[in-house]
Amino acid sequence: MSDRETGQRRTIQEIAQAVRVEPLAKFLRRVERRSKLTRRERLRIVDQAILLLEMNYVHLPLKRAMHAIDPIQRLKLLKFRLEPHGQERIDEAHRPAQRPPLDVYTGMQFHQRMLEIFASLRDLHTQYFLPEPYKSHIAFLPLLIEQCFEKRGKRIIEKFLVTRVVSDYLPWYRGTEWNDFEPGVEILYWNGIPIRRVIEVNGETQAGSNPEARFARGVDNLTIRPLSTSLPPDEKWVELTFRNAKGKMATVKLDWMVYASDETPSSIKPSKKRRAAIDIKKSKINEVKKKFFSSRSIPVGKRFADNFYVDSKTFDRQVYGYLRIFDFDIDSRDFVKEIKRVITADDFPTQGLIIDVRGNGGGKIRAGERILQFFTPQRIKPELFEFINSPLNLEICENDPKFYEWADSIREAVVTGATYSMGFPISPEEICNDVGQVYYGPVLLITDALCYSTTDMFAAGFQDNEVGIILGTSDNTGAGGANVWPYEDLRAAVSRKSKALFKPLPRKADINIAMRRSIRVGRCEGRPLEELGILPDERHFMTPNDLLNQNEDLLAHAARLLRRKPLYALSVEPIDANSRGLRISASSRVQPRDKRKRISHVDVFVSGRPLKTLAARNGTVRSTTVFLGELATRADWLVQAFDYNKKLVAASRRQR
Repeated sequence: MSDRETGQRRTIQEIAQAVRVEPLAKFLRRVERRSKLTRRERLRIVDQAILLLEMNYVHLPLKRAMHAIDPIQRLKLLKFRLEPHGQERIDEAHRPAQRPPLDVYTGMQFHQRMLEIFASLRDLHTQYFLPEPYKSHIAFLPLLIEQCFEKRGKRIIEKFLVTRVVSDYLPWYRGTEWNDFEPGVEILYWNGIPIRRVIEVNGETQAGSNPEARFARGVDNLTIRPLSTSLPPDEKWVELTFRNAKGKMATVKLDWMVYASDETPSSIKPSKKRRAAIDIKKSKINEVKKKFFSSRSIPVGKRFADNFYVDSKTFDRQVYGYLRIFDFDIDSRDFVKEIKRVITADDFPTQGLIIDVRGNGGGKIRAGERILQFFTPQRIKPELFEFINSPLNLEICENDPKFYEWADSIREAVVTGATYSMGFPISPEEICNDVGQVYYGPVLLITDALCYSTTDMFAAGFQDNEVGIILGTSDNTGAGGANVWPYEDLRAAVSRKSKALFKPLPRKADINIAMRRSIRVGRCEGRPLEELGILPDERHFMTPNDLLNQNEDLLAHAARLLRRKPLYALSVEPIDANSRGLRISASSRVQPRDKRKRISHVDVFVSGRPLKTLAARNGTVRSTTVFLGELATRADWLVQAFDYNKKLVAASRRQR
């Protein structure tokens, strides 16, 4: 079966279905007059940005240290120059000087300054969003370019291939140079500039937290640019020089186009819960139009088709489950139930599971953290979150019972001088362990540098709780470690006395802010997720075969890693409707060198008390009935399997 298109690939498909499409040059002429902000509107945006960064922005000390920046001073200078006579006072003190126009930084100049200041933070959670009409439009070229690698002896050669083309938006008159332009050709130059350099320059404007993330976003946003967070391209067309499979070179010319997109990820809409962690630019790209999905041998509910799908993959006569998660932007309760249903289906592979979250921009934090329990017998410890200590954050925490536990430590900062509050989980530990393990095969997670926000937290929890192996197609994830709040959420969170500080932003302009930072647990306890990200256990270099044939080499690599891991099975079934007894069986399959990793015994507990131990033979416990006693119908039970190293390797439980 063909792999479902995701991220930019899906966007390219959706562009082909778009109706409201026009050339970039025409769009800019059409919106030129109505897109200008008055001086008062620009000053209001700057004032609110200063307030948010000074009083609420949780990463400000980290960003100042890591990037040697002062965004607040830059905003104050911008405000000074926008104020009436502000620039003129500078000129009076430095004559002779040519007096500039009274109103400076008009039109796109203002947006450029704001985007530059926010990009300097290297934080995709904290962004300035252009007002209408830019906010609801996306500029694009009708093709997709992706990075891959080829081995030539001991060398690894980097290439950039065209992987998708929307023929409806190619020039109507095409010369012979177009005959060889198709998916699979290698792009060499962009307007005469080496393609890698173009990607590097583009990546520097994308605010990725680390070099891997910036480069990945430079590729990802090369031909599709949401105008809510990016300036319109400077050029009206692009000349691409390419080389086909036979080595022949040619150059084609493509016009930038623009289309309208009305969708907004549900995670970033104003909400009282404020549990979102999402890369809005990536979500804007991934959700621009109606989603496409193909039927699967193991179907998911139709309402979840835009969030994930499951499939089976066969390598060396062994069948593995494949769970592709596009985003976590969905109600966590329904998401958790559906994930559990599909991975426990009778026909779902049990030999091992590949979870692929590449390009996943995040969503609801609980949706990501709660499903970790399905894949490990260990108790999940969720990531912790901290506010930066400030009077305004104290007011917010005292104003809402959901944040009371943070309020005490923020209040104590007056005495302790601490920069951050104490850390508490957004997803309570009880909720992250309310079901327990349901899948017993080995599990592998595939990440890339476009994983961000909730997906970063999911990967961190996967690694910190030792759920399984992480295979990366990049050397790091996007490193977005925060809970993001839209501007309207902040306005709603403050008390009446501070309401006047937060004024409505003009023309649907918006600012999002990282409010609570994520702190890792387990073996990386205390390490901030922001900027540092998740390092994979092993790296895969994407090949041309991956790009053109549904990740064939990547998934084969994942299967080889899973094959080396122990394979466990644990079955626990009530013998009747009253659960008076349990029918228990367990098995293990390990490599010859790992005999001590076989199941040694199975322990049965009722209401927290040990009831019985079942000894294994050659790593197997044959089907055995264990009676629970008189209180069976009301009692909790827990069944745990241990290996010869006394390590817990599988578990099943019922909680009343």
